Amino acid sequence: MSTLILALVAGAVIGLALGALGGGGSVLAVPALIYLLGFTPAAATTASLIIVTATSATALYTHATSGNVRWKTGLLFAAAGILPAIAAATLATRLPAAVLTAAFAVIAALAALRMLIPSNADRPALPARHTRAAGAGAGLGAVTGFLGVGGGFLAVPALVGVLGLRMRAAVGTSLLVITVNSLAALAARAGTHTPLQWAVIAPFAGAAILGAWDGKRLASKISGPTLQRIFAIALLAVAALMLTDALH
Repeated sequence: MSTLILALVAGAVIGLALGALGGGGSVLAVPALIYLLGFTPAAATTASLIIVTATSATALYTHATSGNVRWKTGLLFAAAGILPAIAAATLATRLPAAVLTAAFAVIAALAALRMLIPSNADRPALPARHTRAAGAGAGLGAVTGFLGVGGGFLAVPALVGVLGLRMRAAVGTSLLVITVNSLAALAARAGTHTPLQWAVIAPFAGAAILGAWDGKRLASKISGPTLQRIFAIALLAVAALMLTDALH
């Protein structure tokens, strides 16, 4: 199968996951780029940031036109993650490939467990919310910069549980946070001279954007919990594969 077709298929599948689940789908971008398209871990995380930025910004526009973005809350949350995103992106370019692969496997496994075992923790009091919001924003920025993932699986629960947003507003606002953090991480990687294969990245991103629209229709036909379980199981398998690869 040609590289172009692989890029289009992988992008479409990831777009479907993003559209159907509202977050978490971009976690599959890095392993797809590494194992299907032959990218190095460093190049894959940079390419994934480009793909995540494009898909998140597109989805952000659609949510904004529907009034689902809390701009002030999102910008404050994103502000806490900008410096960690830049620092983590700079660090990631200097680490061995095996370390990046292992770290990504751990994050992918945590994302899968987060989907399988949703948190039912009580909402914290207001002062604690502000502190936890800053910590969550910084953590999300670091994960985005280091591993090139959007982090919707972290952002949405934080915006709901910590800041008290309704789910629809949390999904829309998380896209603002992800877009800002991804742009910050890309800026940090701009001078690293990581080779970028635009002939692969462009169709991958385009297919992901189009797939996200179909994902919304898929979500209307299959229950959310069922979709989450299917995706989480697939993500655990990917995490196991990447961890095994990193340890050999």
